[in-house]
Amino acid sequence: MMSLDPTRRFSNRVDNYVKYRPSYPTAVLTCLQNECGLAETAVIADIGSGTGILARLFLQNGNQVLGVEPNKEMREAGEEFLVEFPHFSSINGTAEATTLPDNSVDFVTAGQAAHWFDREKSLPEFRRILRPGGTVAFVWNTMAFDASPFMQGYEQITRRYFSGKPSRENELRSGVLAYLGEGAQVRTFANEQQFDLPGLIGRVLSTSYAPLAGGAKHEPMLAELAVLFAENVDGDGRISFTYVTELYFRQFA
Repeated sequence: MMSLDPTRRFSNRVDNYVKYRPSYPTAVLTCLQNECGLAETAVIADIGSGTGILARLFLQNGNQVLGVEPNKEMREAGEEFLVEFPHFSSINGTAEATTLPDNSVDFVTAGQAAHWFDREKSLPEFRRILRPGGTVAFVWNTMAFDASPFMQGYEQITRRYFSGKPSRENELRSGVLAYLGEGAQVRTFANEQQFDLPGLIGRVLSTSYAPLAGGAKHEPMLAELAVLFAENVDGDGRISFTYVTELYFRQFA
């Protein structure tokens, strides 16, 4: 049975998450630099930092990043993924209790995680750790289901085989502008991955709602996925997995 605890959902999917989840376009950095004053000296608290995908973007920009992650397996994968960066610190904490000091960071970020946060408790915690003028920024890679016949077919497979996936109406994500409050902004950017069939399977199995091996839906899902891949593969043996990267942000006085 799938864990109802969001801090445990990805414990058995860490390897696929590390290998197959997409990064975020550098346009995210450019936007935060131009609109929120992101500098190399800024300290980032990356909440729900997971395997370190978003943290790496900021570390490559020269920032100090405090990766706050409650899931032991994900946190350890992030520590290994980011071992080359001396300005990364790994912290066992949550969005509602980061363990960070008051007024200690310039940016609070979250990549692909904020819809798990408690609406009532997380924002006060973020404002507590932010310095005056600091920014909260949430990023999602949203699947662009209308972008191609492959993506349309992939959406249909997820609807048939993914169990327990909530509708957007039940996620913080659908109300993130209201959550951040007056002055919140949203920007979007193009993003994509290229996959062969094993890569596509790994990408699917990195999703917390996808049926794992041994489940009744697992093999039928993979069979349909293989057919969809064969119908859409290009001359190089790959398909394009397309996203819209959504960036939500607000500066706080």
